[in-house]
Amino acid sequence: MSDVLAVAEHRRGDLRDVSLELLTAGRQLADQTGGDLHAAVIGGTVDEFAEKLDREGVDRVVTVAEGEEFNHDVYLQSVEQLAAAVDPAVVLTPNSVNGLDYAPALAESLDLPYVSDAVDLSLDGDALTAEREMYGSKVATTCAVDASDGVVATIRGGEWPAAEGTGGAAIESLEVEIDESRVFSSVTGFEEVGGGDVDISEADVLVSVGRGIEEEENIDLIRDLADALDATLSASRPIVDNGWLPKNRQVGQSGKVVTPDVYIAIGISGAVQHVAGMKGSDTIVAINTDPSAPIFDIADYGIVDDLFDVVPALIEEFGN
Repeated sequence: MSDVLAVAEHRRGDLRDVSLELLTAGRQLADQTGGDLHAAVIGGTVDEFAEKLDREGVDRVVTVAEGEEFNHDVYLQSVEQLAAAVDPAVVLTPNSVNGLDYAPALAESLDLPYVSDAVDLSLDGDALTAEREMYGSKVATTCAVDASDGVVATIRGGEWPAAEGTGGAAIESLEVEIDESRVFSSVTGFEEVGGGDVDISEADVLVSVGRGIEEEENIDLIRDLADALDATLSASRPIVDNGWLPKNRQVGQSGKVVTPDVYIAIGISGAVQHVAGMKGSDTIVAINTDPSAPIFDIADYGIVDDLFDVVPALIEEFGN
């Protein structure tokens, strides 16, 4: 038992970015065990998803053509049968709403240990070591579990780079038997709530505003910069708590984890809760008057100056 099974995630027709991060984590574990990496996708346009999952390091892609959207009972039964077919040392899923929905039930069903929200994983023999963060990401903890019979783990998005390249994986379909008597719910539709006009986790460029903006009316200045850069506007928690921007714009541990190509933090000090949500960005630019602000510890580029001087200059530069 040395293989790794990574169960991808899709939503409303799109393969989620965390699925490709899952492949990187899975490949690292498979390298440690000397086994193969199996990527699986359940429901939706499985053939299209399979092509996207065929990245470097993936040995096999398994499709399960059951349903369109996530369903707890269908996923649970499907992954039970995937695990029986693969006999993996580790079953990996994203630490997402969906992953957290069925992964604990899967571990219970298979009588395996369960580790959630891992930011690093390693296997040494029969022991899986997982690093997790606690107390608002202020404390890193390490736990070891007996993985001699296997283990189910969920990983935090943004902690592993997305798998790249084009692989040569075998793409196969698996016919599963769904016991309809164990299916107790179905998806009947979707309704956007809470200002769901945009998903900041899908943005390539984010312009994020913090308490340094001082007044609600000043957010229009940051919005103008976002427009000039063809970027998406986001915020730290104080802005959302004040009701100046909706909850779906919040970056951080209590908001969304984002991994854009460029993240511009304006008037954001860099509290650990916020950093936990954006530290996986490819390039981080920080604008703050305080040269000792923690945000500069992780920024690739920093501007120590008044945002009310810097932002208009940037708008003038990029707005034409």
